[in-house]
Amino acid sequence: MASLHQKYKDEIVPILKERLGESNVMALPKLTKIVINMGVGQAVNDKKHLTNAVDDLQSISGQKPLVTNARKSVASFKIREGWPMGCKVTLRGKRMYDFVERLINVAIPRERDFRGLNPKSFDKQGNYSFGIKEQIIFPEINYDNIDQIRGMDICVNTSANNPADAKVLLEELNFPFKK
Repeated sequence: MASLHQKYKDEIVPILKERLGESNVMALPKLTKIVINMGVGQAVNDKKHLTNAVDDLQSISGQKPLVTNARKSVASFKIREGWPMGCKVTLRGKRMYDFVERLINVAIPRERDFRGLNPKSFDKQGNYSFGIKEQIIFPEINYDNIDQIRGMDICVNTSANNPADAKVLLEELNFPFKK
């Protein structure tokens, strides 16, 4: 079992009970899944960019990404419907907790000019989304083997019903929000 998951069960659940005023453990918010999305616009000109992005995302997440295709044709960008344009991976369970632990403790502190995550990036259902500008902040990526700096979008889905409860959960998981 992941150490962050064990910490959630042993330490964070009692704190959430107290802070949210909820006596039922099943009503407390928890992480449900994490979706990592990497758009690769250069894949239109050279398919090698997409394979390198898939390799990077696979080494970061520990799971094979799904290649996403363009939904619509856009003539000004020379994109046709059905062309591969990016990749994404959905993490659940042990891999999700392992990724969150590496993200909070290793990757985010390595980000250049990092001042904290925006606390206003919650949607109405209590999910949190943010972007990372470069994939090299993860220690799994070998700096000498990258061909281009790529960013990614990370969406943290929770079982919370509102943004306030989700923020309490992520604060207890040590997400570094701006003060």
